[in-house]
Amino acid sequence: MNTRLNVLFALFSTFVLAQSKDGYWDNIRTTNETITLSAGKKKMIKTADFPLGTTEVVYRISILDDNQKISSSLVSVLKAIPDPTGISQGSAGAVFLASTISGDDKCKYAVFTNEKDALEYEKSTVLKNACVFQNEPVNKEAKLLSEKSKCLSGNQNLWFVFESDNWIMKQKIVFEVVPWVDYKFKNGWTNAAKKELLLEIEKNEFFKSIKQKEKLLGYFMETFTSKYNFNDYKEIIPAEKAKAFSDVMDESLKKSGLMNGYLDGIRAEAKRFLLAKEYEKGMSLIENDIIQKGRAADLDYGLQGDFYLMTKQYIKAEVAIKKAISINTANIEHQLRLAHVYLFSDRVSDAKDIHKKYRSNNVSSSKSWTQATKEDFDNFKKNGFPNDDFKKILRILE
Repeated sequence: MNTRLNVLFALFSTFVLAQSKDGYWDNIRTTNETITLSAGKKKMIKTADFPLGTTEVVYRISILDDNQKISSSLVSVLKAIPDPTGISQGSAGAVFLASTISGDDKCKYAVFTNEKDALEYEKSTVLKNACVFQNEPVNKEAKLLSEKSKCLSGNQNLWFVFESDNWIMKQKIVFEVVPWVDYKFKNGWTNAAKKELLLEIEKNEFFKSIKQKEKLLGYFMETFTSKYNFNDYKEIIPAEKAKAFSDVMDESLKKSGLMNGYLDGIRAEAKRFLLAKEYEKGMSLIENDIIQKGRAADLDYGLQGDFYLMTKQYIKAEVAIKKAISINTANIEHQLRLAHVYLFSDRVSDAKDIHKKYRSNNVSSSKSWTQATKEDFDNFKKNGFPNDDFKKILRILE
């Protein structure tokens, strides 16, 4: 007796000293069932729903004689244990949790993560996919199931099937389950849930196009799991999920500092479409992925103007190019684009005025205004644009 008391005292002292603020034992969503099981029969019990953030559960099985009663509920015992680490330390923890009362009867049991397998085992001898199987009959049992266990891979319930080991007499089983809720995962984002989200992100076409994926992924996971709990994520329809992914990806790009690189990649791809004369694809890329999402800089409106110009949509080209100029007046490539629009929409005089104003400037560090104009004119000729007025402009630049 003294040895047993010393063990209990040591355990209790350790648990009190090791108090933690990492989580709590949920004493509301517990399972507490007393069942009567006929000799040689089986019975299935479904646990109460585990709350969001459940990372461990403790269960206790006590088989009693007819007049026996459990003196202390599992919930009351767990009040002395601040977190599951005390239980996982070994056999001493199991001794502390096990009921001090038990009868001579024994039972076997199995634990399942779905009702189908549990029912099949209850009604037959077929045992499939049990995450725990106690084939050696016991008269009491106390165990911790952690998130690393197959039993808690994101499941909201467990199904226990008990089998009486008696030959003749019925038996009474007290079955208790208490979940541990980790504050970090209270919104439902356990490690198993995060792995599920991770797999879906990696399939996303948007994510596949990003460089430095690991860096972006960290920001995405942090942002998404703070905005949505796991139940919301599971219940939203595909269209809502797509929008949520897009919004969070946008925010993650900004937080991670990867937004500029991502936009530059889109612009480079759009320019490749422009050179390949795949105008609709390039225009759609710029408009849908940059402009409509409020990410546009002057370069994007300038590129949009190029697509409109090459497809001879001069009014739209003028609007886009003037937006580019309003954002960045120092980039005179936009002025050259505007001069081209004027030239092809029969405003030669306005085009000349622009060329006269900027002809002594360079459009970049290595290219003069005159050189850029001549290259553009050559490109327009190749694409079948009218070129009767080109000489009027070139005379200004000589």
